[in-house]
Amino acid sequence: MLKRKYGNRTNWKRVLKREYQQIYYQDEIFKGYITLLNIKEVSEPLIVKNGGKEVCIVNNGFSWLQHFPIGKNYSVTTMFDTQGKIVQWYIDICYEIGSEKNIPWMDDLYLDIVVFPTGEIILLDEEELDEALTNGVIDKSMYDMAWKEANELMDLIQQDNFDLLKLAKDHQEIIRNKG
Repeated sequence: MLKRKYGNRTNWKRVLKREYQQIYYQDEIFKGYITLLNIKEVSEPLIVKNGGKEVCIVNNGFSWLQHFPIGKNYSVTTMFDTQGKIVQWYIDICYEIGSEKNIPWMDDLYLDIVVFPTGEIILLDEEELDEALTNGVIDKSMYDMAWKEANELMDLIQQDNFDLLKLAKDHQEIIRNKG
């Protein structure tokens, strides 16, 4: 069974105090839900190792902006630090995006892409995708779709043609003003 992740992240125990906003947004580039989680207080910071470097992605005062594009097989989370600077973009390859009780969700399909403001791109969790196929959690068509989506997105990012990365700060302002 795929792991379903909700935009409001209510089951995230590390986050002790939060503010959550969401909007449905549509323009010529994006159609779907945009969520903003303002992290007020955490039990402890979250530091991850990506590509050999340690990066703090959760701490008091950080915020996460997440895009749930309708009809696409990815979700983009932009992680901002206390100064409002982008720490990284985290792209989840997903099988499906939807909403339940007006809260957007995605069914995670294991592969993830991390993009740093420097332009560095890292692909994560290939072994998890392989394991899911081996264990019958996903079928071959889902496996192939995940790889196709990840490769297409990495190509767009390398060509500087993946617009959601460029629009993160603008969309953060839109949701703060509308949400």
